[in-house]
This record gives sequence, structure tokens and C-alpha cells, in this order.
Amino acid sequence: MVAMITQGIDVPSSRAAVALAERYDAVYAAVGIHPDDCADFQPGMLSELRTLAAHPRVVAIGEIGLDNYWKRVPLSTQQSVLRLQLDLAAELGLPVVLHDRETHDLIMAELQDWVRQRLPGTPLAQRPFVGVLHGFSGDLAMAHEAYELGFVLSLAGPVTFKNARALQALASQLLPHRLLIETDAPYLSPHPWRGQRNEPARVQAVAGKLAELWALTVAEVAALTTATARTLFALPA
Repeated sequence: MVAMITQGIDVPSSRAAVALAERYDAVYAAVGIHPDDCADFQPGMLSELRTLAAHPRVVAIGEIGLDNYWKRVPLSTQQSVLRLQLDLAAELGLPVVLHDRETHDLIMAELQDWVRQRLPGTPLAQRPFVGVLHGFSGDLAMAHEAYELGFVLSLAGPVTFKNARALQALASQLLPHRLLIETDAPYLSPHPWRGQRNEPARVQAVAGKLAELWALTVAEVAALTTATARTLFALPA
């Protein structure tokens, strides 16, 4: 293992992510407020995220984004909190880890506006990539739009599912040098552990499926995705 990134979904879990990164050399943290956890958002929370993000073990702002599946928080509230966190990331020069569930058009409109109107001239605009769409579930057109905006994509356990033919067909067309692999633990456990609690070690199953789809070795997939992760998160060599 080279490194792993654990991320917050609210202020308390963001604090916990930083504490974990302080404890283990191979662990880095992302801090942020998830769209399903932003109903009680207060301005002071953004200030605390700014303070947490100054820690040298913090490499991203996340997990942030939009979610129209659970419908726990009005989309208007989610959008407001997302915009604040996108602008915080731009100010601090940290990439974003984005959650997008059943909001493809809406989140891409938000990202288009951010990248075109508010990102230029900020520290983040100088980075090779500005963020990652994690657990990517869009189509090829969305993937190319994300590439043009400076994002990479990430795939998790669902690409290994036996009935995931559409996702596998998409994965075979994605740019290998613009892709990360992840577990999203404790969720999205890959085949043959589907439905069980996920764990970081199972990222190997995702690498194995991509190796099959791309006609590469697992070692080649690992090298490609690790290099992209290092670039995105500015991880040490």
C-alpha cells in the first residue's frame, strides 16, 4: 500500500479523519460536509473546515456534492453548501472529492459555473486537476465534460458486479490516466463480497476488473491509478 485517503461527511467526522491521518503515516484526510448531512449547516462550520484544511495531512475538500436519491435535504440547500465548499477549495488550493447521485445535469452545471467563473486566478487553478467525481455513474459524454473541466473520475465496487454490463462498457472507454479506483468503504463492496461491509483491501478487486476490461495487468492498473492519485492529491513520491 502506498497511501489511503479517508474523508469526512460533516465537521465531527472531518475532525476524526484528520486525527486518523495524524496517527498513521500512510493515511491522509479530506474534510467536508456531505450533501445528505448539510441540513443544519451554519457559517461557523465553514470556518472550522478552513481550520481543519490547514493541517498538512489534509489533501482535499470532500466529500461534498449533490444527492437527489435520499431527498433528506432540499437541493437548494445542498447547492448553497456545495458552492461555499467549492470556493473554499479554490481559495485553499485543494482538490474536491465530489458526490453525485441522480443529479448529473445539475452538478455539471454547478461545476461549469465554478470552473469558468470562480476558479480562475485561485490557487487551485494552478493544480493539474481540480477534483474527482467519485463513484462515477454518468455516461461517456459526462466523462468527457468532466475531463474538460479538469476533473478525474473514480470507480468503485459496482464495476465488478456481474450485472453491471453498462458500467463495464463505459469503464472500458474511460481514459486510464484520468481514473482512480476506490472502495468507498464501508459501502459498495465489490464482487464476491457484494452486500457486505467493505474494506480498503478490496480495492484490488476493482483493479482486477479494470485490468480485464483494459487488457492490462493488475500491476499496470495500479501504477496508472496511483500516479493519477499522487498528481491529484499532491501526495509525496
